[in-house]
Amino acid sequence: MSLRTDQRSRGTCFLLQRNERCWSAGSVLLLVIVCLNAGAQTDASASRAHQEFLRKLVAAAVERTHHSVRYVSDYVRISYPGGDVPADTGVCTDEVIRSYRAVGIDLQKEVHEDMVRNFDAYPHGRQRRTDSNIDHRRVPNLMVFFARKGKQFPIGQREENYSPGDIVAWDLGGGITHIGIVVDQKGSSGRFMVVHNIGRGPQMEDVLFDWKIIGHYRYDGTKQAA
Repeated sequence: MSLRTDQRSRGTCFLLQRNERCWSAGSVLLLVIVCLNAGAQTDASASRAHQEFLRKLVAAAVERTHHSVRYVSDYVRISYPGGDVPADTGVCTDEVIRSYRAVGIDLQKEVHEDMVRNFDAYPHGRQRRTDSNIDHRRVPNLMVFFARKGKQFPIGQREENYSPGDIVAWDLGGGITHIGIVVDQKGSSGRFMVVHNIGRGPQMEDVLFDWKIIGHYRYDGTKQAA
């Protein structure tokens, strides 16, 4: 082989190797772009599903205000799962439970199963075992559940931090706790109103900051990123 022929051969090999490296780098870049686009589409789809869930939850909570419910806090044995106290009775937690059940989430089942696995994470006082008749109907238990399974927000007095579908818990004083759902209608204060039952049945009222807030959550049945 002549020197000139050998040089041409080497040049050809160099060009081929360089082209292979370029193709390889291009393929990697294309794969990265495809993955990023797929991830963005997945995130956008999850966000739309989350917002649609909250819209349905708010609608379910508002619908509860059309029901006549006597405030009865008695201990009642109920079926499991899907159990409920008589439809014309209930407390604040029952309105949250019924609203979630209307959109396909059974808090009786979800809370009970989490308490079975993580009993010490819940405030149970002298209680020695779970009780599917009542555990999900206690505000402190719902607070722990929503913090564990949903998204928990810092407590504050900035109205713009509270959105339709959020769950808010209050301290009414004297060891009494309360819970309700923020909805998409605003009151005279300009703030989103709350659907709750504080003794007069399910009502939609402008009471977000009327009592000391002790919990602020968002839960759609999936674990939310902090």
